[in-house]
Amino acid sequence: MADLAGKVVVVTAAAQGIGRASALAFAKAGAMVHATDINEALLAELARTSGIKTRKLDVLDDAAVNAAIAEI
Repeated sequence: MADLAGKVVVVTAAAQGIGRASALAFAKAGAMVHATDINEALLAELARTSGIKTRKLDVLDDAAVNAAIAEI
C-alpha cells in the first residue's frame, strides 16, 4: 500500500473482519484512521491493541454520520 502519511481515512464496519483488516492496513501505511462500528466492545479492543481512533456509529443514521464527519 502507498504511503498515506498525512491522510485521514474513515472505515465503517471496522470492529471485525474486512473492516478491521482495512483499518489496520491503513494505519500501517501511515494514515490517521477513524474506525467506526456499532459494536462498542470490539471497537474498544481495536483501539486498545492498535491505537486507532474509534467511535460507535450506526451508518443508517444520517444525522449521526454527518455529525461524526463534521467532528473528524
